Amino acid sequence: MKKIILTGDRPTGRLHLGHFVGSLRRRVELQNSGEFDKIFIMIADAQALTDNADNPEKVRQNIIEVALDYLSCGIDPARSTIFVQSYVTELCELAFYYMNLVTVARLQRNPTVKTEIKMRGFSEEVADGDTTQRKGIPVGFFTYPISQASDITAFKATTVPVGEDQEPMIEQTREIVHKFNSVYGQTLVEPQILLPENRACLRLPGTDGKAKMSKSLGNCIYLSDTEKEVKQKVMGMYTDPNHLRIEDPGQVEGNCVFTYLDAFCRPEHFEKYLPEYESLDAMKEHYRRGGLGDVKCKKLLIAILNEMLEPIRERRKYWEQNIEQVYRILEEGSKTARAAAAETLNDVRNAMKINYFDDRELIAAQAEQYKQQSK
Repeated sequence: MKKIILTGDRPTGRLHLGHFVGSLRRRVELQNSGEFDKIFIMIADAQALTDNADNPEKVRQNIIEVALDYLSCGIDPARSTIFVQSYVTELCELAFYYMNLVTVARLQRNPTVKTEIKMRGFSEEVADGDTTQRKGIPVGFFTYPISQASDITAFKATTVPVGEDQEPMIEQTREIVHKFNSVYGQTLVEPQILLPENRACLRLPGTDGKAKMSKSLGNCIYLSDTEKEVKQKVMGMYTDPNHLRIEDPGQVEGNCVFTYLDAFCRPEHFEKYLPEYESLDAMKEHYRRGGLGDVKCKKLLIAILNEMLEPIRERRKYWEQNIEQVYRILEEGSKTARAAAAETLNDVRNAMKINYFDDRELIAAQAEQYKQQSK
């Protein structure tokens, strides 16, 4: 079996450090490893419209932002297929068939769906006359796990690199694949999730200490942020609220600065920026016993982040001057993706026996049947 990756992002804004450590950095590593036969990276505009139906221009403008972030981070269109979801219409047909394999109750139990519904302020019911106070759940948004299963299976993906919050979605895809293959015969490929190896990267918190970095919460550090913007955001980052004076003992757990250092710091950074510490563990120990201020820790983090982001910024400058080329990359990638999805859709239609015009045996058998009946 070929080893194939499918992953992607919703174009609702620029990509941030949470995307980078959760999946994007790993995608570049996997692309460059040569381990996989194909890599498909999707800009999920159709999915973004499920909760941005009243603001399609937002999605339209952010398609190029996401593409620029991909290319700036090192995604190579010669080795990875970048495509736009809405241009692969086969995905809609696959999702339509999969809907018959999933119950409403199962969708309601999906932890990711429940979390996203709460985060976006949707209500499960809207009373008459109360629509201005509460927004009902769009059907397209509610059925997101089914749409994602379509995206993954369309390309026969064996591996899906995502953050920890997407684990319930991949599990539901596996359930759909198992159900389809049980009913119609072995047709679809069951994917495996690939989580970040660094535990600090499983779910990077926002700069305000919230559980997740989120564009809607305004607690993000974007991959396209300038040095000045990174400095401002890190200096305002949530730390230990009880660490009021430098000499006070500090709490490392739940302290955003140290969570980010866990995610991005390497041993050589101390030799370069803070040689008085031999490692991050030594720095943590000093903070715990007191005598180490938050500003010093934040300055280290600022230096590390800006060192990492500088080549990304430089590549972005190039692509920003070549927008027409970026659109050509997306157009060609979408054609390639559509051809791959069409093959899977054909397999699905054959398995479900709804390939009426291609099934010559069916046509011949029925023709013979009616000939016999007419005698």
